[in-house]
Amino acid sequence: MNKIDVPPVGGVFAEPWSLKKVTGLFAVFGPAAIVASVAIGAGETIVVVRAGAWAGYGLLWLVLLSSVVKGVFVTYMIGRYTAVSGEYLGHRLVRLPGPRGWLLIGIMAVEMIGAPLAWVPISKSCGNLFHYLFRGLLSDSISESTWVNLLTTGFVCLALLLALRLSYERLERQQIIICGILLVGTVIGTAIVKPDLWATLVGSVNFGHLPEFPPWAPEDAVKNPMLMMGTTFGYVGGSVMGYISYANFVGLHGWGVTGHKDIEAIRSHAASEDKVDYLPETPEEVAGVRKLLAPLRWDAGMGALVLFVVTAAFMLSGAVVLYPLQSRFDGWNLLTNQAYVWQNIHPALVWVYYVCIVAALWGTLQALPEIYTRVSQEFFEAIWPDRTWDYGCMQRIICLYIFVTVVTIIWLDIPFDILTHVAGFLLANLAIAVIVIAAIYLNFKLPAAYRTRPLMLVGTLVSAVILVIFAGISGWGLIGKIF
Repeated sequence: MNKIDVPPVGGVFAEPWSLKKVTGLFAVFGPAAIVASVAIGAGETIVVVRAGAWAGYGLLWLVLLSSVVKGVFVTYMIGRYTAVSGEYLGHRLVRLPGPRGWLLIGIMAVEMIGAPLAWVPISKSCGNLFHYLFRGLLSDSISESTWVNLLTTGFVCLALLLALRLSYERLERQQIIICGILLVGTVIGTAIVKPDLWATLVGSVNFGHLPEFPPWAPEDAVKNPMLMMGTTFGYVGGSVMGYISYANFVGLHGWGVTGHKDIEAIRSHAASEDKVDYLPETPEEVAGVRKLLAPLRWDAGMGALVLFVVTAAFMLSGAVVLYPLQSRFDGWNLLTNQAYVWQNIHPALVWVYYVCIVAALWGTLQALPEIYTRVSQEFFEAIWPDRTWDYGCMQRIICLYIFVTVVTIIWLDIPFDILTHVAGFLLANLAIAVIVIAAIYLNFKLPAAYRTRPLMLVGTLVSAVILVIFAGISGWGLIGKIF
């Protein structure tokens, strides 16, 4: 194949700096909004507030570290390979040495095993909250635990049914709105409670510090402190599928080389060659391709900022409001108890809380089926290219699987802590450590002129080491807890 021509830089990035351009840059925010909103719903409302309630400001460094590692380096590096080469991750990783597609199958297996475990803490906490809000309308002849399970089952069913009707474009718009609600709501809520700014700064930079456990700290955190740290780190930023799907979303937007008029021919050629040999080599053309990565940089940067601000705000709410009240949150009543505490402080905070919580959790459950299906279709097409993989059919099968497994776990009443620890280890710490190592490998598959800058490469290498360390901490702690 001949060297491709470099598409010209278009849109807002071709304009001179002005107020209109600044506004246009914010409009670039899209794929990272999906990744951020999924991460926020999964971790911040369930795990992070609880940590702030007993650790105060002392674990803010975990929020900052995870936001930088995952929101900046993991997201950007995974999206960058697709933007530079035009090729999706799965179509390159399928050719790793060994059985065809072994890494892709392993990632999907881990996600499909861990996904139901991650769904239950989100959905069942919502079911408990709905029971709290509407308990006056519910019959006393049915026990509270049965009502919670029924409401949770209905919530999961509704989320999956509506997810089947969402196109990618509508989902992206929805998640951008949700990110806006979360950003505004959490900033307002944090401003109202007036956190200690100096303690916030110290807590954010005191890396590696584990606060002393107060008398009201959860028993599980006291017995398994390292596992608790690993789970909290893992839940900030979401699961591995969200990051892999980000590269797919980059392709849907046509960022970088994916916007080339001959992109299908480029991908067909890339699938048949081990080397990425179609990118132009002159300094001017290399610089031109790098300029095409501007939307990716802006999108990933804004996603990381939203992730950190919202996550830190949720932890600060726990530190400022719940820590002095010595609030003990156990099991599924986490959201219910938070609402009760906020109401005692100021009635206006209740609505801020409800809007942020429902938006975050609903956004997570709505986006996950799209993420699972996008990645599964990409991986299956890479492993078995001669077969046809219908997107709609795959999405229905995945939604049915999620519904059956999640509802089963809901009614089995498996403890909250076990679910979060296993999901955090499998989906976040272990799987993301593997995929960021794969992203580093893909970076070196590019021609030397197209590899990432040294600063970003060093940051990604350090991030990979951090992820491996936390995967080890989480895995070892989980083994100790179980056995």
